[in-house]
Amino acid sequence: MKLYFNPTYFILFSILLITEILIALFLKDGFIRYTLGDFLVVILLYTFFKSFLKANTILIALSVLIIAYTIEFLQLANLLDYLNLRHNRLATLILGSHFSIEDLIAYTLGIICAVLIDKKYNHYA
Repeated sequence: MKLYFNPTYFILFSILLITEILIALFLKDGFIRYTLGDFLVVILLYTFFKSFLKANTILIALSVLIIAYTIEFLQLANLLDYLNLRHNRLATLILGSHFSIEDLIAYTLGIICAVLIDKKYNHYA
């Protein structure tokens, strides 16, 4: 694993970050807010790591999936309550407020999609 800068992945990361911010600001519920947002957030993290790390694609994908799953399972343990952040909008937005198996499925499908697209268009991934 090496540190380097890949502008293509960083541009993709930036577009996904703006998309996620717009979803958070303008959509308060529904499929796009919850399911598509979770699907996209793992792709966002994947492109962020690929922007700065030259490493095995599967290693990065599994790392992102572990991060997403860990945050989701911390919701099951009521992390926001332990940290006294239940009413902090930013903390709730980043860490989530409740556990959902559907979120785990969205994370898994998102990272599979990211890897498949990356493998198709980046022969060195």
